[in-house]
Amino acid sequence: MYLSRARVLFAARLIAALVGLASSGFAHCEWHYDKQAIMGTEVHLQFWHEDGEQAAAITAAVMGEFRRIDAALSPYKESSELSRVNRVAGQGPIVVSSELASIVDKSLWYSDKTRGAFDITYATVGSLYDFRAGERADQKTTDTLLPAVNYRHIQLDRKKHTMGFTDPRTKIDLGGIAKGYAVDRAVAILKQHGVQNASVSAGGDARLLGDKRGKPWLIGIRHPRQKSKNAAVIPLEDTAISTSGDYERFFIDDDNHRVHHIFNPATGMPAATDSSGDATDSNKLISVSVIGPNGFDTDPLSTSVFVLGKEKGMALIEELTGFEAVVIDANHRMFFTSGLQQ
Repeated sequence: MYLSRARVLFAARLIAALVGLASSGFAHCEWHYDKQAIMGTEVHLQFWHEDGEQAAAITAAVMGEFRRIDAALSPYKESSELSRVNRVAGQGPIVVSSELASIVDKSLWYSDKTRGAFDITYATVGSLYDFRAGERADQKTTDTLLPAVNYRHIQLDRKKHTMGFTDPRTKIDLGGIAKGYAVDRAVAILKQHGVQNASVSAGGDARLLGDKRGKPWLIGIRHPRQKSKNAAVIPLEDTAISTSGDYERFFIDDDNHRVHHIFNPATGMPAATDSSGDATDSNKLISVSVIGPNGFDTDPLSTSVFVLGKEKGMALIEELTGFEAVVIDANHRMFFTSGLQQ
């Protein structure tokens, strides 16, 4: 087909204009992804941004924040503030950062709210477990240390930012709240950079910023006994979701018991299991997902519900405004709080 000179010139100008738009950054309006191993898990980041160079800087800032939090709160790093607290707070009150004081304060609030089902002093005994090596504290050691597992041993002065333990054997671990806190901090950084659509997760904790460009984020809840399958997929936007399950970190002992990382502070041991490796009755749970505004709340709540069991755990979520839960019991049956049922 023959094109006139005018049409050829018009086409050339149109192509030039499109090239100009591409070079100005318009073509970089796209989803940006990253995945890094931090905080003992995989951190996943996905967000929409119009500029590739700025997106790289935003990614670095978000991942840098995760690494900063890990350096401060990891119980496995001798140089962390948390490790220092565990070494010396039993000798008397010490000054701690405002960040650590805030996280411990939130933890204590949930300890009171759940009557001790959520208790960061579980680490007094929990720190003796090595799930990779399949090692656990023996019964005698557990019985000896159990009196030191009590959140009331934590003496926190919220104004002076000091903290001490009334029992020198007490230790704390923020594994039930730190990742939820971290995904919130990540979203705060994304917002500061003008990002409006994003998903960030760290292990079982995720925070969603906005929607997925006109459609909801589809969040899968893993089947607790079939790693490659989802038990449910929930459409969500602008919210947080945290999942706690007995499949995340565990080993099977010589008696075929599933020994997992979610501790019952009342016993100083993981939730009771029978020889099949599952919880002993239908009130016991093997997976809990809590949905709410912030990871700083959904993270400790998912742990709390797991420890409390189906009846008390679901009742706790029902009385809290703005929260919902999906739980799976020992018989692999799924239950929803009333808001999700509707």
